[in-house]
Amino acid sequence: MESFYLIITSVGAVCMAILAIFVRLKSQKKPASIKKIVLPPLFMSSGFLMFLYEPTYLSILQVLEAVAVGLLFSILLIKSSKFEIKQNEIYMKRSKLFAFILVGLLAFRIVLRIVLGQSIEMEQIAGMFFILAYSMIIPWRVSMYFSFRKIEKERDEAIDELNIPVQS
Repeated sequence: MESFYLIITSVGAVCMAILAIFVRLKSQKKPASIKKIVLPPLFMSSGFLMFLYEPTYLSILQVLEAVAVGLLFSILLIKSSKFEIKQNEIYMKRSKLFAFILVGLLAFRIVLRIVLGQSIEMEQIAGMFFILAYSMIIPWRVSMYFSFRKIEKERDEAIDELNIPVQS
């Protein structure tokens, strides 16, 4: 039965990774906004409710391990997320690295699931992966927020320079 859960959760993870890649590619065709940067982690925070379910309880060491790995992976996401100005709108630059990061994370998740599945309960692994993901997304989105604000300021200053009224 355990191998059945491993297969089902791995297939689900592959489907979610493919969906994330398509969503990211589609979103790059539309201008970015503060709302699009801030809301996903806010919505994702409801996942912490899983820890009301006793089998998902984690030790402090497990939480720290998940946070540390999440923070390390966030560096890759931060490095692969850049903004650009097109027609006075701010867009995310396309990054081939993003798809590789997602696939790498997926492979890492599956390997860890196989290795840790022998010694840690499935519910705890789910909790650790949630904390890992959240610890990865928060620094990435904070970085995106500041990068967006910086490029937004640059864009606004450039627009202001072009709209300087001519004095007679």
